[in-house]
Amino acid sequence: MKRQVKRLMISAAAVMLVAAPAVHVGAWGSSGHRVIGVAAMRHLPGDLPAFLRTAGAAADVGEYSREPDRWKGAGQPHDRERDTAHFVDMDDQGRVMDARGMTMAELPRLKSEYDAALTRAGLDVDKAGYLPYAVMDAWQNLERDFAYWRVLTAAEAREADPGKQAWYKADRERREALILRDIGVLSHYVGDASQPHHTTIHFNGWAGENPEGFTTSRRTHGDFEGAFTSRVLRLDAVEAAMAPPNVEGFDLRARTAAQLNATLATVTPFYRLEKAGAFKDTDPRGAVFVAERLAAGASELRDFVTAAWRVSAGSSVGWPAVKVAEVEAGRVDPWVSMIGDD
Repeated sequence: MKRQVKRLMISAAAVMLVAAPAVHVGAWGSSGHRVIGVAAMRHLPGDLPAFLRTAGAAADVGEYSREPDRWKGAGQPHDRERDTAHFVDMDDQGRVMDARGMTMAELPRLKSEYDAALTRAGLDVDKAGYLPYAVMDAWQNLERDFAYWRVLTAAEAREADPGKQAWYKADRERREALILRDIGVLSHYVGDASQPHHTTIHFNGWAGENPEGFTTSRRTHGDFEGAFTSRVLRLDAVEAAMAPPNVEGFDLRARTAAQLNATLATVTPFYRLEKAGAFKDTDPRGAVFVAERLAAGASELRDFVTAAWRVSAGSSVGWPAVKVAEVEAGRVDPWVSMIGDD
């Protein structure tokens, strides 16, 4: 009963985001990430599992969307390795750090190869950041979750042995909880990829040559995603600005690169708006910019989750590996592959 009450309270909080004039819950790291998760979940297509398309699931993902920020402070090596997952600093031409770095289209297959390439070029890996790899890793993890959920659900429905059926049911429920958490982690990094300051060398005031006289204040980043965003943020405005679904021909690497490049293209417009005073008080120009950026993150998250679900239908999971489609068709018994054969 306590768990049901808690979920109802969380669901009510998510609904209040629509009705409230603004969300006063701290910086982008709280309110922005939370709203991206909630908005995306509220707009999932009908072919995804029903447990995802509930107010409680949206509220849970909203809270889990903050998780990678809440990991901070655990110590080393944890913090150093994970802190640089939240950004990738590109120059104005879309190359990591400067002309020596690669474009998003040129990213090596592995993060270790990325690190090595940057080091060879004389660039600091920790200053460059590795956000695209964090996004791709989180998506691939979610696709695994969905593949296991498909197998467990199909096996539970067909299993005649009560003991085995009970295990399938319990493991499916564990997987559902894990899926919500893992969507939250993906949400966080996709959300970071929609915030202009997380994609640029101009991450906290304009860096280097400054022909338009943009601000160089070291408060630029925090003031934008903190006090201003918390004053103007509205879930209904974010939802209204979301793009139509776009998952046809989904390619993880290309889609990740495209999102980061699209966000990078908003850096100069941000600084022009800042120079014009759009991020003071409750200026409507700034509010529109915030809604558009959060809507971009929510739209991408919705599509990334949808694509992970659909791709999982063609996957194989477990050991020995079983094909999801074979289990769903009732042609394969996945028991050993799911519970393990020691």
